[in-house]
Amino acid sequence: MKQLLFILMGFFLAVGVATAQDSFDPDELLVQARELIFDKKYSEGRKVAFRALEKYPNYADILILVGRSYAWEGKNDSASIYLERAITASPTYSDGYVAYIDNLFWNDDLAQAKEIIDRAKANLGAPTPEEITYRQSRLLYYQEQYQEAFVLVDSLFQKGFKTEGLLGYMKNLDRYRRVNAVGTTYDYDTFLGDITPWHTWSVYGRTRTKLTGALIARVTQSVRFDGFGTLVELDAYPSIGENGYAYINIGGSGASFFPKFRFGASYYHNLNKAWEVDAGYRYLGFSAVTHIITGSVGKYIGNWWLNARLNVIPDPTLGASTSAQFTGRYYFKTAEDFFSIQLGTGVSPDEETRDQSQLLNSYRARLGYQQLVSPRFLIYGFTGYSRDELNANTIRNNINLSLGFEYRF
Repeated sequence: MKQLLFILMGFFLAVGVATAQDSFDPDELLVQARELIFDKKYSEGRKVAFRALEKYPNYADILILVGRSYAWEGKNDSASIYLERAITASPTYSDGYVAYIDNLFWNDDLAQAKEIIDRAKANLGAPTPEEITYRQSRLLYYQEQYQEAFVLVDSLFQKGFKTEGLLGYMKNLDRYRRVNAVGTTYDYDTFLGDITPWHTWSVYGRTRTKLTGALIARVTQSVRFDGFGTLVELDAYPSIGENGYAYINIGGSGASFFPKFRFGASYYHNLNKAWEVDAGYRYLGFSAVTHIITGSVGKYIGNWWLNARLNVIPDPTLGASTSAQFTGRYYFKTAEDFFSIQLGTGVSPDEETRDQSQLLNSYRARLGYQQLVSPRFLIYGFTGYSRDELNANTIRNNINLSLGFEYRF
């Protein structure tokens, strides 16, 4: 009898242990799987996730996590299987649609992405969740419907929607959607009695072609040093792939205070996490030729765009000299309405009206404001102060005022 009792006790104890070992909290497994997958240990993370799915096959968050892990590895077909399961299991859960649409974008499957967006809008009801509207804008962008894409994302921005790279995306869209424009600017520079003020004005026209991207023709005229001069320029911004574009400038003048010939080229690239970098070269042919190597790093943080630029001017005799600028812009309402601040040493390589070879040192600060007052009219104004060292005994203080407007059609 005692032997039978021990056998029964052992049996129930073994069953209890087995049951305890087989029971688990799926939420805890989700946390474990997420930590592994976010640490790029995709296979290990999925093994944990699959344990939970064996008992909870319709757990949407786990299905989404598995799907995203496959997408991040570039296994888009496998990702789609699990993301389809996720939205079938929870048809009113927006996270599943967001992950599915992202995966389809990465796989360049725009037709299927449109189907999933339509399903999301039908199942989630009105108003459409902002994260779905944002991806609808991205779909229109990929389909080269830039104006429609901008309208959607601009409405989100005005409501306070935030996502990584939003401002960079809006600025990129703006390069494509506005085809034709004309504009004018006026600059007034006073030097506090050292020399007579400078008056500079320019007119420009902008259009867009598939080859050149934005194409801008500009004529600048100026009265300074008791003389008059004209500078003619042409700018182009051709697209290079999905995340990059170039800047090309060429111009020339017969005036002594403008470069006889100027040339510039840069490549801009948008990186992950809203970073942007560029590198380029400038040639300025004043009385002495100046070669400039320039590059910058920019970052979109919320409504801010922050950019640090370094310029190097090589000289075989005196060695290299450097200048630098920091620019901060705070965007409000739209991606074209902003306040800006700029701090710098030396002259910007794109400020073609100044001869850098004449300066030993320069320190400057500028404040600016730009606003799109209607879909067709843009206005802007900037003011700044610079302290320019012409030689060891000569300092020139400069106050600048710039005003401009643009009409788009």
